[in-house]
This record gives sequence, C-alpha cells and structure tokens, in this order.
Amino acid sequence: MEDLKNKPESYWREKLTPEQYHVLREKGTERPFTGALYHNEQQGIYECAACGHQLFSSDAKFDSGCGWPSFDDPLHRENVDLHEDTSYGMRRVEVTCKNCGSHLGHIFPDGPKDTTGMRYCINSASLKFQPRNVL
Repeated sequence: MEDLKNKPESYWREKLTPEQYHVLREKGTERPFTGALYHNEQQGIYECAACGHQLFSSDAKFDSGCGWPSFDDPLHRENVDLHEDTSYGMRRVEVTCKNCGSHLGHIFPDGPKDTTGMRYCINSASLKFQPRNVL
C-alpha cells in the first residue's frame, strides 16, 4: 500500500485544484454556504478528495445551518483522525483523513442529540461524492 502521508507537497499541488490544496494541505476553510456539496441531498458516500478514502455516508449528513456539510458520525471512525487545534486563538478538534493526513474540517459537540451529539463540520473542497447506484 502506498504511503500517502509522506508524499511531497509537489505531489499534492499537481493532483489537487488550488482550492482543494488550500483546504486539504494548508488547513484552509472554504467560505460558508459556498461549497458544492453543502446542499447535496443525494444518497451515497463522501470520500477524501485527495486520496479517495471513504469518510462519510449520506445517511449521517444533516443540515446544521452552519454553512458547511455536516455529519453526525464518520462512515467508520477509524477512517478519520482527530487532533487538537489551537490555531486562531481557539480550541477546536481538527478532523483529518486517516489515509493521507489531509485536513477535512473540525468536530463540535453540538450535533443532533438523538444520534451522536457530534457535528463533523467538513469542507466541500475536501470531499468528493460517490452516488449510490440506483436499481
């Protein structure tokens, strides 16, 4: 299996769009309410835009009103890593792709109380969507 966490940044610059590179590799954030997947209501799987690792199911997506796609749980918790983030004078928990180490967004404890109570606030630019096959 290829070690994507140790790929040089030149590899990612060639593979990703400038916006994806900014979000995924430089830990940037897209403007709220502008992401292509924010209003997506199709059924399917959300994958890491950098490496294709499966991250979230549409079954876990909900409208939090925050301006970014929100999920109450990853498809498999072992597919993401969580890290303390104290940038910008805030204390948050960053969510990264377990497979390639790319920045996805942050997790907050203000999600739906009837499920996990968590809100994975994820940038559209860090995701690609694979619709479920309709039979």
